[in-house]
Amino acid sequence: MASRPITVIVAIAFLTTLAVGSASAQLSSNFYSKSCPKVLSTVKSVVASAVSKERRMGASLLRLHFHDCFVNGCDGSVLLDDTSSFQGEKTAGPNLNSLRGFNVIDRIKSKVESACPGVVSCADIVAIAARDSVVLLGGPSWEVKLGRRDARTASLSIANSGALPPPTSTLANLISTFAAQGLSVRDMVALSGSHTIGQARCTSFRARIYNDGNIDSSFAKTRQGKCPRTVGSGDNNLAPLDLQSPTAFDSAYYKNLISNKGLLHSDQELFNGGSTDSLVKTYSRNPKTFNSDFASAMIKMGNIKPLTGSKGEIRKVCSKVN
Repeated sequence: MASRPITVIVAIAFLTTLAVGSASAQLSSNFYSKSCPKVLSTVKSVVASAVSKERRMGASLLRLHFHDCFVNGCDGSVLLDDTSSFQGEKTAGPNLNSLRGFNVIDRIKSKVESACPGVVSCADIVAIAARDSVVLLGGPSWEVKLGRRDARTASLSIANSGALPPPTSTLANLISTFAAQGLSVRDMVALSGSHTIGQARCTSFRARIYNDGNIDSSFAKTRQGKCPRTVGSGDNNLAPLDLQSPTAFDSAYYKNLISNKGLLHSDQELFNGGSTDSLVKTYSRNPKTFNSDFASAMIKMGNIKPLTGSKGEIRKVCSKVN
């Protein structure tokens, strides 16, 4: 097969780059400044109320954004219930009995719809709620790029495919999973710092606390107290991902890793003699660097394959297509 001229190949590569970049370029922090000027304050008030009642909800809303973006992009598909034509993502392995905060998103959507009917997407609401949650728990702020539209379908198969890295992930698996979304190793380590808040179920860390060698023995023993070795016993018992400050967004997560007190196997993989050890040390010593990198990585994650322009729709109710 004859090779095409270099100029043609370069032109195609350039057009491909334009196509990939154009969607995120259409997102803008002032997208709703005229069409729904109160959207940010509306979202913030509902999130603040929810987090004041249960601080863990901040972590749940942050995780919702991550699980949305890593499956077909940040398109609100994770919010959809099953229909006769497709199975939603809520029952996927990484999400079932685990993802939370749908009711908070529904409350936000209802208030936003009252103010600006048919204008603000559910995907954008999830992105704003994630940022507000981090700020309310003491973390950094960033300008959320807006203008995403909502998907008309969801993908249970992709949600189950490993696109969402499991708690058993190796470092190589984490790096490749994030790279598949256009995120660097530095982005991955920074975004992993979201585990400075929130809790995990016994099913997620049982293997680590009984089988891993790179774990502080007293830490393992403490966690074993509420997470029995026997599968089916205490499966849904919770433990904080960050034992030092589980409801404060800070850099203590990285200090835990250096002490071999990462709750999940995938957490400890970031500090286990591999290529990311130095970055973990940097974040543990420099909270400002962590906050800055986390904010930058969240903006990048929020730019994963958004639906813009005339693609998708603006759902009236976040759990079902119009």
